[in-house]
Amino acid sequence: MNKRNKIIYWVASIWLALAMLASAVQQIFNIGGFEEIMERLDYPPYFSVIIGIWKVAGVVVLLLPRLPTIKEWAYAGFFFVMTGALFSHIAVGDPLTEAIPSIVLLVMVLTSWYFRPLNRKLNMANP
Repeated sequence: MNKRNKIIYWVASIWLALAMLASAVQQIFNIGGFEEIMERLDYPPYFSVIIGIWKVAGVVVLLLPRLPTIKEWAYAGFFFVMTGALFSHIAVGDPLTEAIPSIVLLVMVLTSWYFRPLNRKLNMANP
C-alpha cells in the first residue's frame, strides 16, 4: 500500500469513526432532537438506541487491528444504516439538506472500505 492510499484510508476512517461515534451518542442519549427526527421518519424511539449501540460496536471493530471478517460486517452495517437513512429522508419528502449527513457518511464508509490495507481485508482464499 502506498503512502497516499494509507493517508486516504486513515483520514476517511478516523472521520468516519468520529462521526459515527458522535451520532451514536446523540442517538443513544437522544441529544440534538433525534427523537423528533425518528418520529418524523416514522420509526419508534427505541430504534435509534439500537442503531446507536451497533454504531459504537462498529467503530470499535473498525479501529481494532485484524478481524477482517468482523470489519466487513461493520462496513456493511454502516453502509446499510447510511443508505437507510438517506432513503428514509427521501421517502418522507425531507429536503435534500436533511440527507447530506447520510450522504457524507456513506462516502466516508465507501472510501475507508476501498482504501483499507491488506491486513484489514478479508482474504477469500483463507477466510
